[in-house]
Amino acid sequence: MAMLSSSKPAAGGAIAKWLAIVGIGEDGIAGLGTEARRAIESAEFVFGGRRHLELAAALIRGEVRPWPTPFDNAIAEVLALRGHAVCVLATGDPFHFGVGAVLARHADITEMSVFSSPSAFSLAASRLGWAIQDCDILSLHGRPIDLIRPFLHPRRRIIALTSDGKAPALLAQLLINEGFGASLFHILEALGGPNEAILTLSAEAIRTTESAPLNVVAIEVDSVASARVLPLGNGLADTFFEHDGQITKREVRAITMSALAPRRGELLWDIGAGSGSVAIEWMLLNPSLRAIAVERNKTRAERIRQNATSCGVPDLKVIEGEAPEALADSPQPDAIFIGGGANSEMIEAVVSDLRHGGRLVVNCVTLETEEIILSYYARLGGELTRIGIERAAPIGSKTGWRAAMPITQWSWSKP
Repeated sequence: MAMLSSSKPAAGGAIAKWLAIVGIGEDGIAGLGTEARRAIESAEFVFGGRRHLELAAALIRGEVRPWPTPFDNAIAEVLALRGHAVCVLATGDPFHFGVGAVLARHADITEMSVFSSPSAFSLAASRLGWAIQDCDILSLHGRPIDLIRPFLHPRRRIIALTSDGKAPALLAQLLINEGFGASLFHILEALGGPNEAILTLSAEAIRTTESAPLNVVAIEVDSVASARVLPLGNGLADTFFEHDGQITKREVRAITMSALAPRRGELLWDIGAGSGSVAIEWMLLNPSLRAIAVERNKTRAERIRQNATSCGVPDLKVIEGEAPEALADSPQPDAIFIGGGANSEMIEAVVSDLRHGGRLVVNCVTLETEEIILSYYARLGGELTRIGIERAAPIGSKTGWRAAMPITQWSWSKP
């Protein structure tokens, strides 16, 4: 059992470790080391899910505290006992999609002793003989299954932690709908315990099967030629998005994303979002990226939500309203894109909101808006780019070039 510890002394020279976090597997206390067992036995209060508490019941001497429903108040209950001997039971590795990482946002690691067990991902990879570093791993526990969509690439291997026994069938149906029905599913149930089982079936067979509540889904992705594969990189084909013509077209979108220059962990405001294509591509680049799409048209706002789900980023926040007022209570952005309806009042407001070092990108097609951004370019600097796109199209019985409306783009970084 791995143990994370610190020798940092508290006031008076004592080690201020009141909180033990113990990862426990389906093998229960048999899989725990001596120190992990001692942490459970000596705790005045023991928190955990009912399954965890049952697995560790033979060692628990203190007061049992099952996690409340909803979970929102759970962390506050643990922190309220600071100074007492508290043990939190978790599944496997508490810091891999686990409660340990949540607690570490509220309590210093020097207050904790952490005892980890193998994660469900590690156990699944070991049972299948897969190199875990070559797999795409994600948690769908309590999260939308649509998050799997960006990972659906032919010949890839995916390991997904699920919420319940119905999740494998739902995943199988999603894959079939998107052209990945030839994929092979491995359902790994109750890993590490006496009831461990591995079921290998096609997506078609899995979709009519209910699995054990505690399961991990491992998928060998296979597809037909027409499968809906979300490619890596910028400039997704416009056909990936439902729209009414209000969309930043793929070539312009690729240039826009380059100007926005996303960095891990950042937040984008997409103002006048239209179809939401820029915000969606921003979030697809990395799971740490977040975005808020602002759209005043109710129909378009709902369409953005649908596009976000179908593109595998259902966590995109959509605000229906007028910017900048609609963004009044939103977190400070690292980047802002204005793709429609830019005016001086809006630009002044968002420049004030933007973090120092953040990027602002404004695209326009009208002479009136171009005049506005030219004045900002003269005053603040930045970069001006003229984007002209021509596409081949029929001209009678032959083919020629047809020009799209040119785009003027102003990009600027806040000092």
